Amino acid sequence: MEYATRIRQKLTDALAPETLDIADESGRHAGHAGARPEGETHFHVTIVSAAFAGKSRVERQRMVYGLLAQEMAERIHALGLTTLTPDEANR
Repeated sequence: MEYATRIRQKLTDALAPETLDIADESGRHAGHAGARPEGETHFHVTIVSAAFAGKSRVERQRMVYGLLAQEMAERIHALGLTTLTPDEANR
């Protein structure tokens, strides 16, 4: 299974996001540390979820990193995150 698919499945199952955008930015990092020719090493995830309500930015990021710990250990070198509540996304 592709890593983008795994990311989508895990975040959807755990956080029931209203919006989830996963961008594979690996091509922009060719030649950098952790980059692989086959890609899927550098991602940016934008997620809007009510599960983030009342949590700080760091707590939200820890939630996502915890959910994707296996993928981070296996292949993902860099993961950029934008984590918002529905209220924040609608401002």
